[in-house]
Order: sequence, then C-alpha cells, then structure tokens
Amino acid sequence: MNKITLRQVLIPLITVAIICFLWFGPINFSFLPNIIASVVIIIANYIEYKGKAFSELGFQREKFTFKNILVLAPLVALGLFIFYVFVLVPGITKLTGTPIDYSGFDQLKENLPTFLITLLIVWATAGFGEEIIFRGYFMRQFVKFFGESKVSMVLNIVLITGFFGFMHSSQGITGQLVTWIVGALLALIFYLRKYDLWFMIAVHGFFNTIALTCIYLDMV
Repeated sequence: MNKITLRQVLIPLITVAIICFLWFGPINFSFLPNIIASVVIIIANYIEYKGKAFSELGFQREKFTFKNILVLAPLVALGLFIFYVFVLVPGITKLTGTPIDYSGFDQLKENLPTFLITLLIVWATAGFGEEIIFRGYFMRQFVKFFGESKVSMVLNIVLITGFFGFMHSSQGITGQLVTWIVGALLALIFYLRKYDLWFMIAVHGFFNTIALTCIYLDMV
C-alpha cells in the first residue's frame, strides 16, 4: 500500500463532512443532496488526484461500450430485479413481518408526467449520485486506506452498504435490509468488474427504471 499523505486524509474527511451536512444538516435540499455531493466529490478528487479525478472514481473510458452499458447492464439489472422481487423481498418481509413501505411512490401510479419526471430525477440522484458517492468514492477511499485483502473488502462492502441501507429509512426496516443486500450485491459487482463505475451507474439506473415502471403500472 502506498504511503498516505496528510492531504489524502484531510480532503476525504472534509468531503465526508460536507456530504453529511447535505444529508443530515438543517437545510432541506429536496432531491439535490446526492447531485451536489457528486459535484463535491469530483472537485475533491480533482484536488487529491489532479488529472485522475474521474478515473479514480472508476470512470473507465475503455469500458464505456455499447455492449457493457446497453446490453450487459440491463440484463444484470433485470436479473437483480427478479431476485429482488421473488426472493429477497418475500424472504426479508417474512423475517421482519413488515412489508416494504412504497407509499412514497403512490403518486407515480398511472401518472405518466410524474413517472417520467421521477425517472429522470432517480437516474440523476440514484443512478449517478448514489453510485458516485457509495461505490466510486466511499468504497474507493476505503480501499485506499485499508487495502484489498479479503477481510478488508468484506468490511468495505458490509459497512458502506449498511449505511446505504440506513439511508433508505423511508421504506421501513424491510426496505432498509433489502436495500442493504442489494447494495452489497452492487458493491460486489463493482469490485469484481475492477471498479467499473459506468457499468454500475447503468445497472443501478436500469434496476430503478424497471422498479418505477412496475409501480407506474400498479404491479406492486
């Protein structure tokens, strides 16, 4: 592991502090916190890594291909969604005795304008925002400090995706646990694909697109 400089310690600490303020501070930023946090992260990475601001997050130009983004990613998203619907949600619901609270999405049902606007917002805040924050930044920073041993990667995935699940408290305890597991699977894919962030953004975005479409069609 390379020697960690003071700058490489201070910049992440300041960045995480800003992100926490956006999430938990007294100002309500509506749906903007993840978008603002993503911009802050890119600026922080530019300061820390200079010319590698995007590549250090996992934006790999050579992997941004039609096959990866528009063929493999949607297929992975579909497989993940099938597992989510038929295995994960029923299993966790049986364990907790509490169904996932989808009431926050009721306004989408059979409402095409709201559905399309929500889809754009979700791609920006979850597809791009959450992947840049949780996979591209938090996971990569964890690796920077603690390496890539098996123990380190297990802790990396469990701790960061646990927080990812916590951030979905509006869906109740079942939603939090389900999101934790889905987040862990996304994190594992990110690791196995050698930190290909473009792919993860596409998988997350298509997964949410399928889920929102099912809500719009009143299938859940």
